[in-house]
Amino acid sequence: MTKNTNETQTAQNTVTLVIGGNGKTGRRVAERLEARGRAVRIGSRTGEPAFDWNRPETWGPALEGVDRAYVTYHPDLAFPGAADRIGAFAEAAVAAGTRRLVLLSGRGEEAARIAEDRLKDSGADWTVVRASWFNQNFDEYFFLDSVLAGEIALPVGDAVEAFVDADDIADVVVAALTDDRHVGRTYELSGPRLLGFAEVAAELSKATGREIAYVPVTDAQYRAVLNEHGLPEEFADLFTLISDGRNAHLVHGVEEVLGRPARDFADYAREAAASGVWDARG
Repeated sequence: MTKNTNETQTAQNTVTLVIGGNGKTGRRVAERLEARGRAVRIGSRTGEPAFDWNRPETWGPALEGVDRAYVTYHPDLAFPGAADRIGAFAEAAVAAGTRRLVLLSGRGEEAARIAEDRLKDSGADWTVVRASWFNQNFDEYFFLDSVLAGEIALPVGDAVEAFVDADDIADVVVAALTDDRHVGRTYELSGPRLLGFAEVAAELSKATGREIAYVPVTDAQYRAVLNEHGLPEEFADLFTLISDGRNAHLVHGVEEVLGRPARDFADYAREAAASGVWDARG
């Protein structure tokens, strides 16, 4: 029997739960799975059935009939309580018959490692995907307002990050969900080059045709802004992953899994600019 026939039969007999299926990576994973003819259930508070990390009673209905799941945690695995929820969910998933779990994690996040271990201990067939910061943070939420305002103010100095594209992440996740060779593997993903935020601003300026500046601020200044907008201070802690240099090197999970180079930030910026998302708004 051919591999394609096997995949077709598998696709007809499985449902994949995509937690955060409306988010940056989840949306792309769902689209790719559906394009392969696979049944997808979106795990979100507005889904049917609903899924909410803060309401464990929603997990069972969302897992009913699910063979595999892509697990993303909002706002981040490094936040308090994340590891306990991931562990409890993984145990519930295995008990419900969900055998394959692919977890989105972050590079260099020590707290996230605890969540990874909890998922691995559940008995599931697991894959962990550790991603660098997303290119799409600049056009889908997070930094979008800053780009539109023409000023990106962050507490990272001149540190560099190996930004990775959400499309690359989604392609790796789909491979992990559909190919047994990725079971029990941990992949670290980055883009093809290191960029400081001043370089990011320059790339965005070039793509949009307008001036976008990077303004370094102190940690205290950034926390004050978070407080002003009612956002958790833990967001500031995430920037330590950039400022302390722990991830200031390239990794090659995209090439290892997909057999092709990772997408460059400049290509992402050109495509995003062409969509009009960064056009000045009145």
